Amino acid sequence: MTTAPPRKSKPRVRQGSARPRDTISTTYAKLRELIVHGRMAPGTRIIEADIAARLGVSRTPVRSALHRLQQEGYVIELQGGRRARLMVTPLTRHDATELLFLMGQLDGLAGIEAAGLPAADRRRLADEMTAINQRLAALQHAERPDPNAFHDLDNAFHDAYVDAAAGPRLRALRTSIRPQTDRYVRVYVSAMAGEIGVSVEEHERIIHAIAEGEAPRAQQTIEDNWRNAAGRLGSVIETLGERGSW
Repeated sequence: MTTAPPRKSKPRVRQGSARPRDTISTTYAKLRELIVHGRMAPGTRIIEADIAARLGVSRTPVRSALHRLQQEGYVIELQGGRRARLMVTPLTRHDATELLFLMGQLDGLAGIEAAGLPAADRRRLADEMTAINQRLAALQHAERPDPNAFHDLDNAFHDAYVDAAAGPRLRALRTSIRPQTDRYVRVYVSAMAGEIGVSVEEHERIIHAIAEGEAPRAQQTIEDNWRNAAGRLGSVIETLGERGSW
Protein backbone atom coordinates (compact mmCIF):
# COMPACT_ATOMS: atom_id res chain seq x y z
CA MET A 1 0.00 0.00 0.00
CA THR A 2 1.51 3.33 -1.09
CA THR A 3 1.10 6.45 0.90
CA ALA A 4 0.30 9.67 -0.96
CA PRO A 5 2.84 12.40 -0.34
CA PRO A 6 1.62 15.07 2.01
CA ARG A 7 0.19 18.10 0.27
CA LYS A 8 2.03 21.33 0.71
CA SER A 9 -0.02 23.81 2.58
CA LYS A 10 -0.29 27.31 1.20
CA PRO A 11 1.10 30.02 3.41
CA ARG A 12 -1.59 31.77 5.35
CA VAL A 13 -2.18 35.43 4.85
CA ARG A 14 -3.34 37.21 7.91
CA GLN A 15 -6.71 38.81 7.48
CA GLY A 16 -6.51 42.56 7.48
CA SER A 17 -2.82 42.60 6.58
CA ALA A 18 -1.98 44.51 3.40
CA ARG A 19 0.40 43.14 0.80
CA PRO A 20 3.70 45.04 0.54
CA ARG A 21 2.88 46.37 -2.92
CA ASP A 22 -0.49 47.66 -1.73
CA THR A 23 1.15 49.34 1.24
CA ILE A 24 3.69 51.08 -1.01
CA SER A 25 0.94 52.28 -3.38
CA THR A 26 -1.18 53.57 -0.51
CA THR A 27 1.80 55.30 1.10
CA TYR A 28 2.72 56.91 -2.22
CA ALA A 29 -0.84 58.16 -2.78
CA LYS A 30 -1.07 59.62 0.73
CA LEU A 31 2.30 61.33 0.50
CA ARG A 32 1.52 62.79 -2.91
CA GLU A 33 -1.79 64.13 -1.61
CA LEU A 34 -0.06 65.77 1.35
CA ILE A 35 2.39 67.47 -1.02
CA VAL A 36 -0.16 68.52 -3.66
CA HIS A 37 -2.55 69.96 -1.06
CA GLY A 38 0.24 71.83 0.71
CA ARG A 39 0.08 69.89 3.97
CA MET A 40 3.75 69.15 3.39
CA ALA A 41 4.87 72.64 2.44
CA PRO A 42 7.34 73.38 -0.37
CA GLY A 43 10.89 73.21 0.95
CA THR A 44 9.98 70.97 3.90
CA ARG A 45 12.80 68.65 4.96
CA ILE A 46 11.71 65.00 4.68
CA ILE A 47 12.57 62.58 7.48
CA GLU A 48 11.55 58.97 6.79
CA ALA A 49 10.94 58.06 10.42
CA ASP A 50 8.61 61.02 10.94
CA ILE A 51 6.59 60.20 7.82
CA ALA A 52 6.38 56.53 8.78
CA ALA A 53 4.99 57.47 12.20
CA ARG A 54 2.59 59.98 10.65
CA LEU A 55 1.17 57.43 8.20
CA GLY A 56 1.35 54.43 10.54
CA VAL A 57 3.61 52.32 8.31
CA SER A 58 7.19 51.08 8.39
CA ARG A 59 10.06 52.98 6.80
CA THR A 60 10.32 50.49 3.90
CA PRO A 61 7.16 51.59 2.01
CA VAL A 62 7.98 55.22 2.84
CA ARG A 63 11.41 54.83 1.22
CA SER A 64 9.87 53.25 -1.89
CA ALA A 65 7.18 55.93 -2.13
CA LEU A 66 9.76 58.71 -1.75
CA HIS A 67 11.87 57.19 -4.51
CA ARG A 68 8.88 57.29 -6.87
CA LEU A 69 7.98 60.83 -5.83
CA GLN A 70 11.56 61.89 -6.48
CA GLN A 71 11.43 60.38 -9.98
CA GLU A 72 8.21 62.32 -10.66
CA GLY A 73 9.58 65.63 -9.38
CA TYR A 74 7.58 66.06 -6.17
CA VAL A 75 10.67 65.52 -4.04
CA ILE A 76 14.27 66.56 -4.64
CA GLU A 77 17.59 65.60 -3.10
CA LEU A 78 19.51 68.27 -1.28
CA GLN A 79 23.13 68.69 -2.30
CA GLY A 80 25.96 68.36 0.18
CA GLY A 81 26.59 66.08 3.13
CA ARG A 82 27.37 62.38 3.27
CA ARG A 83 23.81 61.11 3.47
CA ALA A 84 21.07 61.82 0.98
CA ARG A 85 18.63 64.39 2.29
CA LEU A 86 15.27 64.94 0.67
CA MET A 87 12.83 67.82 0.70
CA VAL A 88 9.53 68.73 -0.90
CA THR A 89 10.25 70.42 -4.24
CA PRO A 90 10.01 74.22 -3.94
CA LEU A 91 7.52 76.19 -6.03
CA THR A 92 9.54 78.35 -8.41
CA ARG A 93 8.79 80.38 -11.49
CA HIS A 94 11.12 78.29 -13.64
CA ASP A 95 9.54 75.02 -12.53
CA ALA A 96 6.01 76.37 -13.06
CA THR A 97 6.87 77.47 -16.60
CA GLU A 98 8.38 74.09 -17.43
CA LEU A 99 5.39 72.18 -16.09
CA LEU A 100 2.79 74.29 -17.90
CA PHE A 101 4.73 74.10 -21.16
CA LEU A 102 4.81 70.30 -20.81
CA MET A 103 1.06 70.26 -20.21
CA GLY A 104 0.61 72.37 -23.32
CA GLN A 105 2.59 69.92 -25.42
CA LEU A 106 0.61 66.93 -24.16
CA ASP A 107 -2.77 68.62 -24.43
CA GLY A 108 -1.84 69.90 -27.88
CA LEU A 109 -1.40 66.31 -29.03
CA ALA A 110 -4.79 65.47 -27.53
CA GLY A 111 -6.23 68.42 -29.45
CA ILE A 112 -4.98 66.95 -32.73
CA GLU A 113 -6.79 63.71 -31.94
CA ALA A 114 -9.95 65.55 -30.88
CA ALA A 115 -10.04 67.51 -34.14
CA GLY A 116 -9.78 64.20 -36.00
CA LEU A 117 -12.90 62.73 -34.44
CA PRO A 118 -15.98 62.13 -36.64
CA ALA A 119 -18.06 65.29 -37.16
CA ALA A 120 -20.89 64.18 -34.87
CA ASP A 121 -18.45 63.42 -32.06
CA ARG A 122 -16.72 66.77 -32.55
CA ARG A 123 -20.05 68.58 -32.28
CA ARG A 124 -20.91 66.80 -29.05
CA LEU A 125 -17.47 67.56 -27.64
CA ALA A 126 -17.69 71.21 -28.71
CA ASP A 127 -21.08 71.51 -27.00
CA GLU A 128 -19.68 70.04 -23.78
CA MET A 129 -16.66 72.37 -23.84
CA THR A 130 -18.86 75.36 -24.62
CA ALA A 131 -21.10 74.61 -21.64
CA ILE A 132 -18.08 74.47 -19.33
CA ASN A 133 -16.68 77.67 -20.80
CA GLN A 134 -19.99 79.46 -20.30
CA ARG A 135 -19.92 78.54 -16.62
CA LEU A 136 -16.39 79.90 -16.49
CA ALA A 137 -17.51 83.12 -18.18
CA ALA A 138 -20.35 83.52 -15.66
CA LEU A 139 -17.86 83.14 -12.85
CA GLN A 140 -15.95 86.27 -13.84
CA HIS A 141 -19.07 88.39 -13.25
CA ALA A 142 -19.56 87.13 -9.71
CA GLU A 143 -19.01 89.67 -6.95
CA ARG A 144 -16.34 87.46 -5.45
CA PRO A 145 -15.21 84.84 -7.98
CA ASP A 146 -14.36 81.56 -6.31
CA PRO A 147 -10.75 80.80 -7.28
CA ASN A 148 -11.21 77.09 -6.63
CA ALA A 149 -14.22 77.01 -8.97
CA PHE A 150 -12.07 78.75 -11.59
CA HIS A 151 -9.43 76.04 -11.18
CA ASP A 152 -11.96 73.19 -11.31
CA LEU A 153 -13.75 74.52 -14.41
CA ASP A 154 -10.49 75.14 -16.24
CA ASN A 155 -9.43 71.57 -15.46
CA ALA A 156 -12.80 70.25 -16.65
CA PHE A 157 -12.46 72.16 -19.92
CA HIS A 158 -9.11 70.60 -20.78
CA ASP A 159 -10.11 67.18 -19.47
CA ALA A 160 -13.07 67.14 -21.89
CA TYR A 161 -11.04 66.87 -25.09
CA VAL A 162 -8.36 64.72 -23.48
CA ASP A 163 -10.95 62.20 -22.25
CA ALA A 164 -12.66 62.23 -25.64
CA ALA A 165 -9.62 61.56 -27.80
CA ALA A 166 -6.29 60.93 -26.05
CA GLY A 167 -4.71 57.48 -25.96
CA PRO A 168 -3.69 55.64 -22.78
CA ARG A 169 0.01 56.55 -22.97
CA LEU A 170 -0.69 60.27 -23.32
CA ARG A 171 -3.19 60.13 -20.46
CA ALA A 172 -0.67 58.36 -18.23
CA LEU A 173 2.00 60.99 -18.89
CA ARG A 174 -0.51 63.76 -18.30
CA THR A 175 -1.72 62.17 -15.05
CA SER A 176 1.84 62.16 -13.70
CA ILE A 177 2.32 65.88 -14.42
CA ARG A 178 -1.12 67.34 -13.72
CA PRO A 179 -1.02 67.13 -9.90
CA GLN A 180 2.27 69.03 -9.96
CA THR A 181 0.62 71.94 -11.75
CA ASP A 182 -2.16 71.75 -9.17
CA ARG A 183 0.40 72.49 -6.44
CA TYR A 184 0.97 75.89 -7.99
CA VAL A 185 -2.67 76.64 -8.65
CA ARG A 186 -3.69 75.90 -5.07
CA VAL A 187 -1.14 78.40 -3.76
CA TYR A 188 -1.45 81.17 -6.33
CA VAL A 189 -4.94 80.83 -7.86
CA SER A 190 -6.50 83.55 -5.69
CA ALA A 191 -4.29 86.11 -7.40
CA MET A 192 -5.25 84.83 -10.85
CA ALA A 193 -9.05 85.17 -10.65
CA GLY A 194 -8.86 88.41 -12.62
CA GLU A 195 -7.60 86.46 -15.65
CA ILE A 196 -10.81 84.45 -16.12
CA GLY A 197 -11.98 86.51 -19.08
CA VAL A 198 -8.70 85.98 -20.95
CA SER A 199 -8.93 82.22 -20.40
CA VAL A 200 -12.52 82.18 -21.69
CA GLU A 201 -11.47 83.89 -24.93
CA GLU A 202 -8.58 81.47 -25.44
CA HIS A 203 -10.90 78.54 -24.78
CA GLU A 204 -13.31 79.78 -27.44
CA ARG A 205 -10.55 79.56 -30.04
CA ILE A 206 -9.80 76.00 -28.97
CA ILE A 207 -13.47 75.01 -29.26
CA HIS A 208 -13.74 76.49 -32.75
CA ALA A 209 -10.64 74.68 -34.01
CA ILE A 210 -11.82 71.31 -32.68
CA ALA A 211 -15.38 71.78 -33.92
CA GLU A 212 -14.10 72.59 -37.42
CA GLY A 213 -11.73 69.63 -37.46
CA GLU A 214 -8.65 71.85 -37.84
CA ALA A 215 -6.02 69.67 -36.18
CA PRO A 216 -2.95 71.96 -36.50
CA ARG A 217 -5.01 74.92 -35.33
CA ALA A 218 -6.38 72.95 -32.38
CA GLN A 219 -2.88 72.01 -31.33
CA GLN A 220 -1.65 75.60 -31.65
CA THR A 221 -4.51 77.20 -29.73
CA ILE A 222 -4.16 74.69 -26.89
CA GLU A 223 -0.41 75.18 -26.65
CA ASP A 224 -0.92 78.97 -26.74
CA ASN A 225 -3.43 78.74 -23.89
CA TRP A 226 -1.00 76.82 -21.68
CA ARG A 227 1.95 79.06 -22.58
CA ASN A 228 -0.07 82.16 -21.82
CA ALA A 229 -1.18 80.60 -18.53
CA ALA A 230 2.49 79.99 -17.72
CA GLY A 231 3.21 83.67 -18.32
CA ARG A 232 0.30 84.76 -16.14
CA LEU A 233 1.29 82.39 -13.35
CA GLY A 234 4.93 83.44 -13.63
CA SER A 235 3.98 87.08 -13.12
CA VAL A 236 1.97 86.18 -10.03
CA ILE A 237 4.85 84.14 -8.60
CA GLU A 238 7.22 87.03 -9.22
CA THR A 239 4.87 89.34 -7.34
CA LEU A 240 3.99 87.06 -4.42
CA GLY A 241 7.29 85.22 -4.21
CA GLU A 242 8.42 81.65 -4.63
CA ARG A 243 7.70 79.07 -1.93
CA GLY A 244 10.29 76.86 -0.26
CA SER A 245 13.19 78.26 -2.29
CA TRP A 246 16.16 79.64 -0.42
